[in-house]
Amino acid sequence: MNDLKSSFSLSTPFREEFPELTVKVHGHDLVYLDNASTTLKPMAVLDAERIFYTNSYANVHRGVHYLSQLATDAYEGARRKVANFIVAHSENEIIFTKGTTEAINLLANSWGNSYIQSGDEILVSAMEHHANLVPWQMLCQRSGATLQIVPLNDAGELDLDALDRLLSPRTKLVAMVWVSNILGTINPIEEIISKAHRVGAKVLVDAAQAIAHWGINVQSLKADFLCFSSHKMFGPTGIGVLYGRSEHLSLMPPWQGGGDMIREVEYTEATYADPPLRFEAGTPPIAQAVSLGAAIDCINKWTWEAMQSQEEELYTHLQEVLDSVPGLRRIGYAKNRVAVQSFLLGDAHPYDVGMLLDSMGIAVRTGHHCGQPLMKKLGIPGTVRASLSIYNTHQEIDHLGHSLHKVARMLGITP
Repeated sequence: MNDLKSSFSLSTPFREEFPELTVKVHGHDLVYLDNASTTLKPMAVLDAERIFYTNSYANVHRGVHYLSQLATDAYEGARRKVANFIVAHSENEIIFTKGTTEAINLLANSWGNSYIQSGDEILVSAMEHHANLVPWQMLCQRSGATLQIVPLNDAGELDLDALDRLLSPRTKLVAMVWVSNILGTINPIEEIISKAHRVGAKVLVDAAQAIAHWGINVQSLKADFLCFSSHKMFGPTGIGVLYGRSEHLSLMPPWQGGGDMIREVEYTEATYADPPLRFEAGTPPIAQAVSLGAAIDCINKWTWEAMQSQEEELYTHLQEVLDSVPGLRRIGYAKNRVAVQSFLLGDAHPYDVGMLLDSMGIAVRTGHHCGQPLMKKLGIPGTVRASLSIYNTHQEIDHLGHSLHKVARMLGITP
């Protein structure tokens, strides 16, 4: 086992850029398999935030002094990087938020409050994260609209026939996850957008899980809105993105009031700045934006081709290893998927399996993964989830397999 663990760092050129992989967990080398929750950060991202705070930190947009100008240039430069990264038509279509959750809440409270009325319908899928479910529940409660749920088939794939039946002129918004954080399923988002637009509905794409797996071109995608979080694509926490087509953003009222989102203020009224500043009240996450820009630089350097090749190879090996564990049941068998696998081990509770794996240095996710309705539909309390990234190795996956065999014996699942 010592030989196995000492070889973890030899199987991928990406590992050396991630210093947290040297951490010891309960005396073991860390095996980090919780990437769908959040990815580790490369040194270039950590350095970018430290250097910004050390050399050019000040508040943005409001100062004429040198440091404020430097900070503003860095902040708006990060916005341009994001716009280029997802091929937006303009950097003014990029709104910085705290993350995917705030981006969806912004849309529900701004666009939603303005355009959703009693009798309208909003469509989401049965695999949605709570972040793309609860804000629409709240909007329906406020407006009198109806929330419709597109079901899944037994493989954990979207039922496109049911989607066709649910879409109608009453559908005003389709809010759909591109990749399920529980099942790993990749939804056919281009087809969904096309179907929604044919009935006049707008589309929000939750790309929180997709953003770290392939390049996104919002212009060719033709989505009306798209959102994601920095921390799932090797960037910092505390910042995310809401992309919106300029013709939509220009008609949306602000969600929050305060500094920097105004054009002119009187004691009794105010006029508002143009997007995106209209939606960025208060001091924004300046340093986080700068280090998000550094994460984009890293991805561009690594290339999507190399990253996808690494993940596909690892996921193939993960399936083989998991299928060799007696009593293990994989949850989700979609043909089109990313390197995320939920599973159960016999009748053991996911928390018990997760805690025992943690004692062996392996970080996995356990629980309902912010998808309680799906878990209830599946009739299970939750799952263990192993999710891979570019810095994982075959040896780590082998270690997971050996450890699961040991856990199965410890819990009496196998002799």
